[in-house]
Amino acid sequence: MRDDPEVIAMVTAARDGDVQAWNRLVDRYAPLVWSICKGYRLSPSDAEDVGQNVWLRLVEQLPRIRVPAALAGWLMTTTRRECLRVLRVTQRVTPADTVAERADEVTVQHDIDEAILAYERKVALREAFAQLSPRCQHMLSLLMQDPPVPYGVISVRLGMPQGSVGPIRARCLERLRNCPALVALIEAGADNTGGGGTGDR
Repeated sequence: MRDDPEVIAMVTAARDGDVQAWNRLVDRYAPLVWSICKGYRLSPSDAEDVGQNVWLRLVEQLPRIRVPAALAGWLMTTTRRECLRVLRVTQRVTPADTVAERADEVTVQHDIDEAILAYERKVALREAFAQLSPRCQHMLSLLMQDPPVPYGVISVRLGMPQGSVGPIRARCLERLRNCPALVALIEAGADNTGGGGTGDR
């Protein structure tokens, strides 16, 4: 996992009793916990129970988390264990059905990995977008609409020649790609898929 100074600061502050930092942590990682519950196909009530247990465990374990930047991994592992516990309690997974359970876990793990990657991309993109100038943010917001706003409309709204929209768009996208949050995520992805070793996860 990439070292995110914001996460490190939030974990450290929450560990020291900062309620606002704790709330920011929950807001940031609740979608991750929920996506894992969804991967295990839990009912909304079961997913809510899992979420409550995960946050309670985090309250207990927060002082013991030695590497704050690894929080997402800790949450992923804890949520998976809680999901399996709920499934066993509700007898939707029986101990005798080990082959089916392992097959299900492989499928679920794939879904979870995809969800985590999507979540990391969303967080990194949001951080990078926030670092752009207001004009770049406005332009890219217009271009990301469905359907995209035509260049002629953008030129009027932003008060620039229509011929300047394309070049400025390219510069804004380049700045977005070079933001540290996205660079770190891209490099982490390259490290994970760059080959070498046994190919294990």
